[in-house]
Amino acid sequence: MIGTRSRGTELSAPDHNKLALKAFRKVALYEDEDVKFMMAGSNLQKIKSRLWKKERQMKLQEDGLTVWCESKSRKKPSTFSVMDIRDIQEGHRSEVMKKHGSGFSEKRCFTIVFAGNRTDLDLVAESEEEGRRWVQGFKKLRKKAESMSQREKIHHWIHEYLRKADKNKDNKMSFKEIKNLLKMINIETEDEYAYQLFKQCDKSNTNKLEEHEIEEFCKFLMQRPELEEIFNYYSGEDQILTVTEIKNFLKEQKEITTDENAIAIIHKYELNETAKQNQLLTQDGFMMYLLSPDGDVFNSDHDKVYQDMTQPLSHYFISSSHNTYLMEDQLGGPSSTEAYIRALLRGCRCVELDCWEGPNGEPIIYHGYTLTSKILFKDVIRTIRDYAFTVSPYPVILSLENHCGVEQQTVMARHLKDILGEMLVTAPLDGKSLSELPSPEKLKGKILIKGKRFNGSGLSVDQEETPEDEDDENMNNGEKNKKSLLSPEPANNKQEPVKELSKELSELVVYCKAVRFHSFQYAQDKACPCELSSFSENKAKKLICESGASFVCYNTLQLSRIYPTGSRFDSSNYNPQEMWNAGCQLVALNFQKPGTEMDLNKGKFRQNGRSGYILKPSFMRNSSNLFDPARPKPGAGLKETQLIIEIITAQQLPKVNKDKKNSIVDPLVRVEVHGVPDDNSMQKTSHIENNGFNPVWNEVLRFTISVPELALIRFVVEDYDSTTSNDFIGQFTLPFTSVKEGYRHIHLLSKDSAPLSPATLFVRIRIKRL
Repeated sequence: MIGTRSRGTELSAPDHNKLALKAFRKVALYEDEDVKFMMAGSNLQKIKSRLWKKERQMKLQEDGLTVWCESKSRKKPSTFSVMDIRDIQEGHRSEVMKKHGSGFSEKRCFTIVFAGNRTDLDLVAESEEEGRRWVQGFKKLRKKAESMSQREKIHHWIHEYLRKADKNKDNKMSFKEIKNLLKMINIETEDEYAYQLFKQCDKSNTNKLEEHEIEEFCKFLMQRPELEEIFNYYSGEDQILTVTEIKNFLKEQKEITTDENAIAIIHKYELNETAKQNQLLTQDGFMMYLLSPDGDVFNSDHDKVYQDMTQPLSHYFISSSHNTYLMEDQLGGPSSTEAYIRALLRGCRCVELDCWEGPNGEPIIYHGYTLTSKILFKDVIRTIRDYAFTVSPYPVILSLENHCGVEQQTVMARHLKDILGEMLVTAPLDGKSLSELPSPEKLKGKILIKGKRFNGSGLSVDQEETPEDEDDENMNNGEKNKKSLLSPEPANNKQEPVKELSKELSELVVYCKAVRFHSFQYAQDKACPCELSSFSENKAKKLICESGASFVCYNTLQLSRIYPTGSRFDSSNYNPQEMWNAGCQLVALNFQKPGTEMDLNKGKFRQNGRSGYILKPSFMRNSSNLFDPARPKPGAGLKETQLIIEIITAQQLPKVNKDKKNSIVDPLVRVEVHGVPDDNSMQKTSHIENNGFNPVWNEVLRFTISVPELALIRFVVEDYDSTTSNDFIGQFTLPFTSVKEGYRHIHLLSKDSAPLSPATLFVRIRIKRL
């Protein structure tokens, strides 16, 4: 079974590969002057350090989305896709440019920030005009790429592989080139079948496919029989959908079944003007609809802020980062302002700053007692100012781990006030009492400081149990020795956390006063919502095991922050779901470490407009209900729920081993439910041999969920291996409450959460209340 139909686009241009140009027309920028300039190519300097400046020849490829890079020091050129770019920073905005680009005009400098964990590119053009053209061109191409439909992305994807398979660049495809193409796109076929398909398209009998014949071959590749079957079922013999038939399909999809909605779909997705005028949907229009965001498994209504944002901060889960300054491991990796940019652009709303005494009276940030590199406190604050509200308008919390003496604490306070200005909360809002935490809505555009509070004598009122102390308790002797051996003396030569506080700094702590946790009863008696305690993952797990309901109650009034234990030298993460189940708001993870835990975090905060704030379920917001013997169980109002997922097909899965062209994946799909302990489960399909292009399963998986409000659903695609562990191909995670029923596409993400476009799963989802 080989894949969706696509209309060819008639294009030609001298001196360019016609196959790629057909896809490039989809980007619709071929005549743009900036794009033309990029296609001609330029010599740019790549900067890494004061001495590391190397020339790169960069050129936009004919497909309009791939950038080719070559350097004299590298044997093989590299490429990257415009679709992998998250941001273009002009001038000296990146950390590398601030440090090492000052000798160049700002208008010559720009930085390419990639999605996922790929290293950013800091580049200098030969002239200001060249710099301007590259920046403007990238921005135009990104905008167009973001607006491409899934079908256009697939069309571009297949034509890019056609371009690579056309070894002699004659714009024709021999049978050998077609065979290589099939292996490139993850299909293993018998020679007889492949040759039959080849001859079927070779209408000219030249043993080479020419332009129109290549388009015919692409149509065969992109057919989607499973979508055609669904269309035929609902359209009947006339092979076209009327308004009534569209409404019947919308009923299956659990969508609004009105004439107005059906007509809106026709006008939005139908490509044939005659059909559109007669309020009919053709098969092409139907496929466009299923491949669009309206056919996505994720509820597009949740792409905007849809939850009540007027409740106290303690009523929300808040996206939080641990050791935010680190790019890699906890012992010797680099510290960078880029790490803060990445976290903030991923919707993080609580970032951590480990502050230590630095030279020349300037505080620095790094992982104390280790060999991680150091960055200036003031540079981090400037970065936070510039990126805090790029993705979300809701408040950012700066979690200060303060190891500085009084003088440099005062410098910290000055930088916070001078750099952040009106963003910084320095007093209770509207002069109101601190009997309740303010809401995210009230704190829009504001930055809060989490730290210790001055009591008038130069000491904090209640010394917080610092992460360093508690981590040491959780380490075995070998781990302590490892940390000690790699730990140079901090700049101030103090081995204990600083206990004397600067009045200027402590006065900036308003709503997030860091205190030592004594007991749940003590906190309940004191009832101070502006006090915040931090717990290591081990301490939190122990409290959840011993007093889970009390922990949930505690978290209805005040914030709690959970952080990874100090033994996680490799920046690995704990399971955040356990902490969310206890109502903990600031569940801090190492954002630099991809894996299941970060997939869950991304999936959790994918909803509510990616604002970084998720309203807790109602049963986790009212403490009076938690100890009522007659209270309903979590999930009250919803009976036990059955989730039925039919895994139908996958499309355009990437190769796992790209270096071996004959390596074809054997994909299987694993579906996981993460929630309260009773709901945690996993099921998987069988594997399909030698087909990553369009494998077919048609297998049904069933799950029972008791607390849907807390459940996350994770779809994982793996390459089956009978002798070793399966290789990861892609995944997508989303809240159960954001799952759409019916026939849906799932757009897969890579290990570091970058899009795997155009790779998808096609599924049918049903939800039943038992």
